[in-house]
Amino acid sequence: MLKVDHASVYFKTRDGRTVHALDRVSLDISDNSFVVALGASGCGKSTLLNAIAGFLPLSTGTITLDGRPVTRPGADRGVVFQKDTLLPWKSVLDNVALGLQFAGVPRAVRRARADELLSLVGLKDFAKAFPYELSGGMRQRVGIARALAADPAVLLMDEPFGALDSLTREQMQELLVSIWKTTGKRIFFITHSIEEALFLGTQVVVMSPRPGRIVARFDLDFISEFARTGDARSIKTAPEFASLREEIRTILHGSDEIRSAAE
Repeated sequence: MLKVDHASVYFKTRDGRTVHALDRVSLDISDNSFVVALGASGCGKSTLLNAIAGFLPLSTGTITLDGRPVTRPGADRGVVFQKDTLLPWKSVLDNVALGLQFAGVPRAVRRARADELLSLVGLKDFAKAFPYELSGGMRQRVGIARALAADPAVLLMDEPFGALDSLTREQMQELLVSIWKTTGKRIFFITHSIEEALFLGTQVVVMSPRPGRIVARFDLDFISEFARTGDARSIKTAPEFASLREEIRTILHGSDEIRSAAE
């Protein structure tokens, strides 16, 4: 279990102001769950993910992973960023194996692991290519493989498909469902797309504008249905999917009022 308990974050700006970014957020991410945080820009989604990753300290509250406090980055949490952050002078295979190299894993072992993961993300034939030779979607596949290389307990994904065109984004969503089903990883994914959140999440949490709070939670099973049927179109056009999309849109548009009521 990854457990976020009453997490709050305050920032100090250069001019001395205090910004309340995250307010008393509690969240559990259990085995084989795919939790999606949804909200507008500036609602604290990335702040929450960075705190879980250990990049950002909490002001109050706690985060634990399998009972151990999260206080700094660690190999038990793999991160996929908005930008691919690949090293342009290294091949695809060497980019995937980079973390294992830093960890002192023998060359043959890390290359075998990288090969395995490139097959998982559909890029085995591009192992010797360099990042500039790949499309945006392919680079993000490399980023996912790299985040999985150390076999983390949790995969953290910071709007990884936001910069992709709509067709590539849909393809990447479907690939991610396959990876989730194959690996059984716990995933925490943030997005501002309602449709993406509904399609991917076993649980969707809706966050309010700053200070970020969870104002609604939805337990869903569309991702399992797609993993079983492979028919994304019928899922996204189903009346239940459309109804939930409108319900969440209403919540997001009314989140200022919800936040005021919570106060």
